[in-house]
Amino acid sequence: MRNSWRIFTRDIKNVSRNWVAAFLIGGLMLLPSLYAWFNIGASWDPYSKTDQLPVGIVNEDNGAELRDEKLNIGMELVKELKKNNDMNWKFVDRNKAMDRVEYGEYFAVIIIPSDFSKKLATVIDDKPEKATLEYYVNEKINAIAPKITASGAGGIVDKITGSFISTVNGTIFELFNELGIEIQKDLPDIKRFEDYVFTVDRELPGIGAVLNESLSDAESAKRIIQKAQAEIPDVKRVTNQGLDTIDRTTDFLGKAENELNEMAPTIQEDLERVQEMAARVNEFLGQIETSSIDLSGAETINKQAADKLAISIQTIDTVEASLQSLQKNEENPNQEQIEQALYQLEKVKLEMQSIQKEGQKLNDIIATKQQDVNELIKGIQDRASKTDKDMDALIKRYKQTIEPAVLSEVAKAKGTLNEARNILQDIQSTIPEVERILSNTDKNLGKGTEILQNVSSQFTYVKDKISQLAGRIKDIQGETDINEIIELLRNDPNAEKSFFEEPVVLNKNSLFPIQNYGAAMTPFYTVLAIWVGALLLISLLATEVISPHEFTERQIYFGKLLTFLCIGFIQAMIVTVGDIFILGVHIAEPGLFIVFGLFISIVFMIVVYTLVSVFGNIGKAMAIVLLVLQIAGAGGTYPVPLLPSFFQTIHPFLPFSYAIDLMREAVGGIVLERVYRDMLILTLFGVFALLFGTFFKGPLSKRTKAFMKKSKESGLFH
Repeated sequence: MRNSWRIFTRDIKNVSRNWVAAFLIGGLMLLPSLYAWFNIGASWDPYSKTDQLPVGIVNEDNGAELRDEKLNIGMELVKELKKNNDMNWKFVDRNKAMDRVEYGEYFAVIIIPSDFSKKLATVIDDKPEKATLEYYVNEKINAIAPKITASGAGGIVDKITGSFISTVNGTIFELFNELGIEIQKDLPDIKRFEDYVFTVDRELPGIGAVLNESLSDAESAKRIIQKAQAEIPDVKRVTNQGLDTIDRTTDFLGKAENELNEMAPTIQEDLERVQEMAARVNEFLGQIETSSIDLSGAETINKQAADKLAISIQTIDTVEASLQSLQKNEENPNQEQIEQALYQLEKVKLEMQSIQKEGQKLNDIIATKQQDVNELIKGIQDRASKTDKDMDALIKRYKQTIEPAVLSEVAKAKGTLNEARNILQDIQSTIPEVERILSNTDKNLGKGTEILQNVSSQFTYVKDKISQLAGRIKDIQGETDINEIIELLRNDPNAEKSFFEEPVVLNKNSLFPIQNYGAAMTPFYTVLAIWVGALLLISLLATEVISPHEFTERQIYFGKLLTFLCIGFIQAMIVTVGDIFILGVHIAEPGLFIVFGLFISIVFMIVVYTLVSVFGNIGKAMAIVLLVLQIAGAGGTYPVPLLPSFFQTIHPFLPFSYAIDLMREAVGGIVLERVYRDMLILTLFGVFALLFGTFFKGPLSKRTKAFMKKSKESGLFH
């Protein structure tokens, strides 16, 4: 260790005795700081000078009307931009703007087309159209300027959008306010509609049943009408036949009435004749009973009585035939009375026939017993008397009852038949109308059936929709209160307009505030300057001694390392103190910022020095390559997640990653966990490099020197 210290002290003496060496060393100490300061100063606050970027504005908007109000967003935008100093706005026409942006005098051009306001006004249409701004940018002028102008164009779009949304929403909420008032007026009707929907939903099953029943009834009615239509010809035929039958019956009744009128006197005469004969028989028998009868002449007397009885029976047969002729007419309503008359005639006839038989019997026994004759005559006389009385009653009954009743009923039958004939004629005249009605009804029923079938086929769909509507209304009733909706719609339109103009206010809270972009870039450029300072030192200063045989390779390694560390220490001190006091960078922890810079310088110097000391010129190349990789992959300018996957992969293995993060802690504010982590990992980098130089400086020294000697022989390397 003593020899290593000797090497260090000798280097210090040589610098102090040689002003050229001292001048060069001084330059090496200051030069890295200039590299950092110039870059930090250049990027101090570039976004505060965007008002110097010329951007062309071309307004070709012709305006439009929205709800009878004139609208010209382009003109309003120009007025706003003239008050805006974010960029150097140039208000020119299209040709001039395009010429200057192509030439590079303008960084970008924004053109407001002629239909800009017109398209924005379609917001109230069924199919609104989006308005567009034409944005032209010359990206070859600068890498950052297009991003800045794009941000400015985006700001214009945001401003237009905010203003437009505010205006439109103000109009909408004015309509909402009016709508809320109208809804409040119609609230009873809305309640009734809800009740109606619920009622329809409850009654739909019954309606469906009635619909199916109506469809079934309609089909049944159609079948009945078709059957009735099929039977119309039969009705015509039967009606015609009925008229014919009535006409024939009327004729028959007329004839029967005439015949009855003609037969009535004859029937009465015949009945009177029968009565007269019965009286004579009775008188004759009385004479026989009161006088002494010569039985020898009984046969003659009996024959006379039998002849008279035969005539009476024949007369009765004639009357019966007449009455039976009337009875054969089925339409005659006096069937019962004729039947009674025939019954009485039959009784009289039977009595007379019995008398005939008794007379015959008398004829047989007259020759035997006189007493029997007397008894027989007495019986005949009784029966003859009874016959006389029955005939008298029959004649009276016929004259007073049968004949008037028969004639009256025949007259009634004729009147009834006339009425029936008139009815059938009316029916006959009505049949064509009935045919027409049935035909129309059949057609209408067909149409009605089709309608019912269509309604029935759609009923399930209607039922489902009504049920869904009822369910949705119930859900809405459960989720919301219509009175609350009305209150919402009746909100102050001006207040709502103001709200939608800026619905969200960003309340920015900086946990670790950094004043400007230059302060934010200070950690990166400071760390970069420290590494560059190490590269400058190993590029200009020798890592070997003049008399190498006096010292071992390890002694040389540590002796020269102290020299490099001393100069690097001063480099870090200058750059960190200069950041604070010369540039005026706002540092949250300035003392720690200087300490961290010195610590980083030690680590970087050990790494770079070890590479060059062990590998010679190859080590220099390795240090430069490592610098390039660290600039791209350490996350100094862009966030690591935005880097390509290769740089994201190597990021954890780069000293810059932890050095920049450590300096950011001092600039923005300390988080001790991150400080401890960064310092630990940087220490590991330094220890690893130190151990590598300690153990590999000697073994690789001969090969490194031979390689450097060979490279010098080319005359291209020193």
